[in-house]
Amino acid sequence: MGRRRKSGRDISGWVILDKPAGVTSTSAVGKVRWAFDARKAGHAGTLDPAATGVLAIALGEATKTVATITDALKCYRFTVRFGQATDTDDADGALIAESDARPATSDIESALGAFRGDILQVPPQYSAVRVGGARAYDMAREGETVELDARPLHVARLDLVERSDPDHATLEMVCGKGGYVRSIARDLGAALGCHAHVRDLRRLWSGPFDLADAISLETVTDAARTPELDGRLLPLEAGLSHLPEVRVNEVAAGRLRNGNPAEVPASGLDWGDLAWASSDGRAVAIGRYKGGALHPSRVFAA
Repeated sequence: MGRRRKSGRDISGWVILDKPAGVTSTSAVGKVRWAFDARKAGHAGTLDPAATGVLAIALGEATKTVATITDALKCYRFTVRFGQATDTDDADGALIAESDARPATSDIESALGAFRGDILQVPPQYSAVRVGGARAYDMAREGETVELDARPLHVARLDLVERSDPDHATLEMVCGKGGYVRSIARDLGAALGCHAHVRDLRRLWSGPFDLADAISLETVTDAARTPELDGRLLPLEAGLSHLPEVRVNEVAAGRLRNGNPAEVPASGLDWGDLAWASSDGRAVAIGRYKGGALHPSRVFAA
Protein backbone atom coordinates (compact mmCIF):
# COMPACT_ATOMS: atom_id res chain seq x y z
CA MET A 1 0.00 0.00 0.00
CA GLY A 2 1.45 3.40 -1.00
CA ARG A 3 2.16 6.21 1.42
CA ARG A 4 -0.86 8.43 1.96
CA ARG A 5 -0.47 11.86 0.35
CA LYS A 6 -0.82 14.84 2.66
CA SER A 7 -3.73 17.13 1.94
CA GLY A 8 -3.31 20.81 1.16
CA ARG A 9 -1.81 23.07 -1.48
CA ASP A 10 1.67 22.99 -2.95
CA ILE A 11 2.44 26.52 -1.78
CA SER A 12 5.94 27.69 -0.94
CA GLY A 13 7.38 30.69 0.88
CA TRP A 14 7.91 32.28 4.27
CA VAL A 15 5.42 33.58 6.82
CA ILE A 16 7.07 35.75 9.46
CA LEU A 17 4.82 35.63 12.47
CA ASP A 18 4.88 37.99 15.43
CA LYS A 19 4.12 35.18 17.84
CA PRO A 20 1.94 36.19 20.78
CA ALA A 21 2.53 35.03 24.35
CA GLY A 22 0.70 31.91 25.46
CA VAL A 23 1.03 30.05 22.15
CA THR A 24 3.57 27.31 21.50
CA SER A 25 5.68 27.47 18.35
CA THR A 26 4.23 24.14 17.19
CA SER A 27 0.69 25.41 17.64
CA ALA A 28 1.52 28.62 15.75
CA VAL A 29 2.89 26.59 12.82
CA GLY A 30 -0.28 24.51 12.78
CA LYS A 31 -2.49 27.59 12.65
CA VAL A 32 -0.45 29.12 9.83
CA ARG A 33 -0.42 25.88 7.87
CA TRP A 34 -4.21 25.63 8.17
CA ALA A 35 -4.73 29.29 7.20
CA PHE A 36 -2.70 28.84 4.00
CA ASP A 37 -4.04 25.30 3.41
CA ALA A 38 -0.40 24.32 2.96
CA ARG A 39 0.68 20.73 2.50
CA LYS A 40 3.94 21.19 4.37
CA ALA A 41 5.16 23.62 7.04
CA GLY A 42 7.95 24.02 9.58
CA HIS A 43 9.63 26.71 11.67
CA ALA A 44 13.18 27.96 12.19
CA GLY A 45 13.93 28.27 15.90
CA THR A 46 11.51 27.54 18.73
CA LEU A 47 10.19 30.31 20.96
CA ASP A 48 8.99 29.43 24.46
CA PRO A 49 5.20 29.74 24.92
CA ALA A 50 5.60 32.90 27.02
CA ALA A 51 7.95 34.52 24.50
CA THR A 52 6.85 36.81 21.68
CA GLY A 53 8.32 38.08 18.44
CA VAL A 54 9.76 36.76 15.21
CA LEU A 55 8.89 33.16 14.41
CA ALA A 56 9.95 32.31 10.84
CA ILE A 57 7.55 29.72 9.39
CA ALA A 58 8.38 27.96 6.12
CA LEU A 59 5.82 26.49 3.74
CA GLY A 60 6.43 23.93 1.01
CA GLU A 61 9.83 24.13 -0.69
CA ALA A 62 10.94 26.81 1.79
CA THR A 63 11.15 24.10 4.48
CA LYS A 64 14.36 23.01 2.75
CA THR A 65 15.95 26.31 3.82
CA VAL A 66 14.94 26.12 7.50
CA ALA A 67 18.41 25.02 8.61
CA THR A 68 19.98 28.19 7.19
CA ILE A 69 17.73 30.33 9.43
CA THR A 70 18.11 28.06 12.44
CA ASP A 71 21.89 28.38 12.16
CA ALA A 72 21.81 32.17 11.67
CA LEU A 73 22.27 34.82 14.37
CA LYS A 74 19.17 35.91 16.28
CA CYS A 75 18.42 38.96 18.45
CA TYR A 76 16.46 38.94 21.72
CA ARG A 77 15.34 41.70 24.06
CA PHE A 78 14.44 40.48 27.52
CA THR A 79 13.81 41.68 31.04
CA VAL A 80 15.62 40.04 33.94
CA ARG A 81 13.93 39.91 37.35
CA PHE A 82 16.55 39.97 40.13
CA GLY A 83 16.10 38.44 43.57
CA GLN A 84 14.10 35.40 42.52
CA ALA A 85 14.95 32.03 40.97
CA THR A 86 12.29 29.77 39.45
CA ASP A 87 12.38 26.13 38.41
CA THR A 88 11.79 27.09 34.76
CA ASP A 89 14.11 30.13 34.83
CA ASP A 90 11.20 32.31 33.70
CA ALA A 91 8.13 33.95 35.23
CA ASP A 92 5.90 30.91 34.57
CA GLY A 93 7.83 28.69 36.97
CA ALA A 94 7.57 28.00 40.67
CA LEU A 95 9.68 30.12 43.01
CA ILE A 96 12.62 28.09 44.35
CA ALA A 97 14.92 30.72 45.87
CA GLU A 98 14.89 34.39 46.90
CA SER A 99 17.42 37.04 47.84
CA ASP A 100 17.21 40.58 49.18
CA ALA A 101 20.39 41.52 47.33
CA ARG A 102 20.10 43.74 44.27
CA PRO A 103 23.06 44.42 41.95
CA ALA A 104 24.29 47.89 41.11
CA THR A 105 23.98 48.85 37.46
CA SER A 106 27.77 48.99 37.16
CA ASP A 107 28.00 45.44 38.53
CA ILE A 108 25.55 44.19 35.89
CA GLU A 109 27.54 45.82 33.11
CA SER A 110 30.77 44.31 34.44
CA ALA A 111 29.25 40.83 34.78
CA LEU A 112 27.95 40.76 31.20
CA GLY A 113 31.47 40.45 29.81
CA ALA A 114 31.67 36.82 30.94
CA PHE A 115 28.66 35.99 28.78
CA ARG A 116 30.00 37.40 25.50
CA GLY A 117 31.94 35.55 22.82
CA ASP A 118 32.22 31.77 22.76
CA ILE A 119 30.80 30.46 26.01
CA LEU A 120 29.49 27.22 27.51
CA GLN A 121 25.86 27.23 28.59
CA VAL A 122 23.84 24.67 30.54
CA PRO A 123 20.25 24.51 29.19
CA PRO A 124 17.33 25.03 31.59
CA GLN A 125 15.82 21.99 33.31
CA TYR A 126 12.63 22.77 31.40
CA SER A 127 14.01 22.54 27.86
CA ALA A 128 13.60 20.34 24.79
CA VAL A 129 17.06 18.81 25.22
CA ARG A 130 16.95 15.01 24.97
CA VAL A 131 18.34 12.92 27.82
CA GLY A 132 18.41 9.20 27.10
CA GLY A 133 15.65 9.58 24.54
CA ALA A 134 13.36 11.67 26.76
CA ARG A 135 12.83 15.44 26.74
CA ALA A 136 14.29 17.27 29.73
CA TYR A 137 11.02 19.16 30.31
CA ASP A 138 9.06 15.89 30.55
CA MET A 139 11.49 14.57 33.14
CA ALA A 140 11.37 17.88 35.05
CA ARG A 141 7.57 17.78 35.14
CA GLU A 142 7.80 14.37 36.76
CA GLY A 143 9.98 15.88 39.50
CA GLU A 144 13.26 14.48 38.25
CA THR A 145 16.38 16.65 38.37
CA VAL A 146 18.46 16.10 35.26
CA GLU A 147 22.18 16.71 34.85
CA LEU A 148 22.43 18.53 31.55
CA ASP A 149 25.76 18.97 29.79
CA ALA A 150 27.02 22.45 29.00
CA ARG A 151 26.79 23.36 25.32
CA PRO A 152 28.82 25.82 23.27
CA LEU A 153 27.14 29.10 22.34
CA HIS A 154 28.39 32.13 20.45
CA VAL A 155 27.13 35.42 21.90
CA ALA A 156 27.95 38.18 19.42
CA ARG A 157 26.47 40.93 21.59
CA LEU A 158 24.97 41.27 25.08
CA ASP A 159 24.16 44.76 26.32
CA LEU A 160 22.28 46.44 29.12
CA VAL A 161 19.49 48.49 27.51
CA GLU A 162 17.60 49.83 30.53
CA ARG A 163 17.56 49.64 34.33
CA SER A 164 13.98 50.64 35.15
CA ASP A 165 14.19 49.83 38.88
CA PRO A 166 16.37 47.82 41.31
CA ASP A 167 14.42 44.62 40.61
CA HIS A 168 14.71 44.67 36.83
CA ALA A 169 17.10 45.14 33.92
CA THR A 170 16.37 44.97 30.20
CA LEU A 171 19.06 43.33 28.09
CA GLU A 172 19.55 42.74 24.38
CA MET A 173 21.44 39.72 23.07
CA VAL A 174 22.56 38.57 19.63
CA CYS A 175 23.54 34.92 19.63
CA GLY A 176 23.96 31.85 17.47
CA LYS A 177 22.11 28.57 17.30
CA GLY A 178 21.00 26.86 20.50
CA GLY A 179 21.03 29.82 22.87
CA TYR A 180 18.75 29.87 25.92
CA VAL A 181 17.93 33.34 27.17
CA ARG A 182 16.59 31.80 30.38
CA SER A 183 20.02 30.33 31.08
CA ILE A 184 21.64 33.72 30.57
CA ALA A 185 19.31 35.28 33.15
CA ARG A 186 19.78 32.39 35.60
CA ASP A 187 23.57 32.44 35.32
CA LEU A 188 23.75 36.23 35.48
CA GLY A 189 21.80 36.13 38.75
CA ALA A 190 24.21 33.51 40.09
CA ALA A 191 27.23 35.58 39.03
CA LEU A 192 25.79 38.63 40.80
CA GLY A 193 24.87 36.62 43.91
CA CYS A 194 21.20 37.53 43.88
CA HIS A 195 19.27 34.92 41.80
CA ALA A 196 17.37 35.93 38.65
CA HIS A 197 14.92 34.76 36.01
CA VAL A 198 13.46 36.04 32.72
CA ARG A 199 10.31 38.09 33.22
CA ASP A 200 9.56 38.64 29.52
CA LEU A 201 11.27 37.89 26.21
CA ARG A 202 10.87 39.12 22.64
CA ARG A 203 12.77 38.01 19.54
CA LEU A 204 13.50 41.08 17.40
CA TRP A 205 15.04 39.35 14.40
CA SER A 206 16.11 35.95 13.15
CA GLY A 207 18.63 35.72 10.32
CA PRO A 208 17.31 37.87 7.46
CA PHE A 209 13.85 38.34 9.02
CA ASP A 210 12.81 41.02 11.51
CA LEU A 211 9.63 42.43 13.02
CA ALA A 212 9.12 44.70 9.99
CA ASP A 213 8.38 41.50 8.01
CA ALA A 214 6.05 40.06 10.63
CA ILE A 215 2.27 39.71 10.74
CA SER A 216 0.11 38.90 13.74
CA LEU A 217 -1.55 35.58 14.37
CA GLU A 218 -4.87 37.45 14.41
CA THR A 219 -4.20 38.72 10.88
CA VAL A 220 -3.40 35.18 9.75
CA THR A 221 -6.59 33.70 11.17
CA ASP A 222 -8.85 36.57 10.07
CA ALA A 223 -7.59 36.35 6.46
CA ALA A 224 -7.33 32.56 6.38
CA ARG A 225 -7.60 30.90 2.97
CA THR A 226 -7.95 34.15 1.04
CA PRO A 227 -5.88 35.75 -1.75
CA GLU A 228 -5.19 38.58 0.70
CA LEU A 229 -3.30 36.21 2.98
CA ASP A 230 -1.43 34.64 0.06
CA GLY A 231 -0.20 38.14 -0.74
CA ARG A 232 1.57 38.29 2.64
CA LEU A 233 3.71 35.26 1.82
CA LEU A 234 7.40 36.06 1.32
CA PRO A 235 9.22 34.18 -1.44
CA LEU A 236 11.41 31.16 -0.73
CA GLU A 237 14.44 33.26 -1.72
CA ALA A 238 13.82 35.64 1.21
CA GLY A 239 15.13 32.89 3.50
CA LEU A 240 18.42 32.81 1.60
CA SER A 241 19.18 36.53 1.37
CA HIS A 242 21.77 36.34 4.16
CA LEU A 243 23.85 33.84 2.13
CA PRO A 244 26.03 34.48 -0.95
CA GLU A 245 24.15 34.07 -4.24
CA VAL A 246 25.62 32.71 -7.48
CA ARG A 247 23.71 33.09 -10.74
CA VAL A 248 23.84 30.11 -13.06
CA ASN A 249 22.67 29.33 -16.59
CA GLU A 250 20.06 26.69 -17.43
CA VAL A 251 22.66 23.98 -18.07
CA ALA A 252 24.17 24.43 -14.58
CA ALA A 253 20.69 24.76 -13.07
CA GLY A 254 19.72 21.42 -14.58
CA ARG A 255 22.79 19.71 -13.16
CA LEU A 256 22.17 21.17 -9.70
CA ARG A 257 18.49 20.18 -9.69
CA ASN A 258 19.57 16.62 -10.46
CA GLY A 259 21.83 16.71 -7.41
CA ASN A 260 25.09 17.04 -9.33
CA PRO A 261 27.88 19.61 -8.80
CA ALA A 262 27.98 22.43 -11.33
CA GLU A 263 30.59 25.03 -12.14
CA VAL A 264 29.62 28.47 -10.85
CA PRO A 265 31.24 31.92 -10.86
CA ALA A 266 33.37 32.25 -7.71
CA SER A 267 31.97 35.67 -6.73
CA GLY A 268 34.44 35.95 -3.86
CA LEU A 269 33.55 32.56 -2.38
CA ASP A 270 36.09 30.55 -0.42
CA TRP A 271 36.39 26.78 -0.32
CA GLY A 272 33.56 25.29 1.78
CA ASP A 273 31.38 28.43 1.83
CA LEU A 274 27.64 27.84 1.93
CA ALA A 275 25.89 29.57 -0.98
CA TRP A 276 22.77 29.35 -3.09
CA ALA A 277 22.37 29.23 -6.84
CA SER A 278 19.67 31.08 -8.75
CA SER A 279 18.46 31.03 -12.33
CA ASP A 280 16.16 33.74 -13.70
CA GLY A 281 15.72 35.03 -10.14
CA ARG A 282 14.54 31.72 -8.67
CA ALA A 283 16.39 29.52 -6.22
CA VAL A 284 17.84 26.36 -7.71
CA ALA A 285 19.91 24.84 -4.90
CA ILE A 286 21.87 25.36 -1.69
CA GLY A 287 25.32 23.87 -1.41
CA ARG A 288 29.00 24.20 -0.60
CA TYR A 289 31.48 25.85 -2.93
CA LYS A 290 34.44 23.56 -3.67
CA GLY A 291 36.97 23.78 -6.45
CA GLY A 292 34.99 26.16 -8.64
CA ALA A 293 31.76 24.18 -8.33
CA LEU A 294 28.68 24.25 -6.12
CA HIS A 295 27.95 20.87 -4.55
CA PRO A 296 24.20 20.87 -3.78
CA SER A 297 22.81 19.71 -0.44
CA ARG A 298 19.24 20.91 -1.08
CA VAL A 299 17.57 21.41 -4.46
CA PHE A 300 14.33 23.17 -5.27
CA ALA A 301 11.57 22.29 -7.69
CA ALA A 302 11.65 24.23 -10.95
